[in-house]
Amino acid sequence: MATIKTPKIDTAALQQALVGQFRGLNPEDPSSWPILPRALLCLVLMIGIVVALWFSWLSSSADELEVEQKKELTLRDDYKKKLAEAVNLDALKKQRNQVQQYVTQLEKQLPSKAEMDALLSDINQAGLGRSLNFELFRPGNVSVKEYYAELPIALRVTGRFHDVGAFASDIANLSRIVTLNNVAVVPGGGGILTMDATAKTFRYLDSEEVAAQRKAAPGAAKK
Repeated sequence: MATIKTPKIDTAALQQALVGQFRGLNPEDPSSWPILPRALLCLVLMIGIVVALWFSWLSSSADELEVEQKKELTLRDDYKKKLAEAVNLDALKKQRNQVQQYVTQLEKQLPSKAEMDALLSDINQAGLGRSLNFELFRPGNVSVKEYYAELPIALRVTGRFHDVGAFASDIANLSRIVTLNNVAVVPGGGGILTMDATAKTFRYLDSEEVAAQRKAAPGAAKK
């Protein structure tokens, strides 16, 4: 049988050839380099680009992760708050009903526009019932608020000390809400006192007044 001879590779010569490709390289003209240095340079550049992109991606991912972690804390706090409200829902409903009942009671103490004359008569009768003399009883201009109207009344009454005090108490105990403001009491002769005050009465708005208030409110839609 014929014997096949394996060619011998001159390792030293190959090594010298490879090293020789890296000698005398012109750094200003990589295109003139032999193929091995050029391939190695391309590989280094590729690795550098990949590493730079990798760290850039990691940096942006870290920022996104931090944003999401903060959002998680906010959502967790919001969840705890809503959970506490859900647990106390029955108690909150009960409190709301109590507030609505209280508001309804207060609204019942406010007269309508048609009942204002009767209320003014009640104030006058409260003074006459205590034997007071009215030197001044002058209703002022109605001031319309968002949900109610306010009517000031300038008062000046004269009478004895206990009668004046009883009149103020009677005003406080009227079925409708009436307050005495800017009270000034001046003593006169013979134990007679003169009391100047501004009585304020309140009434709820009728449907037309409510519509006018809503139309005049800032931000109301213009038709």
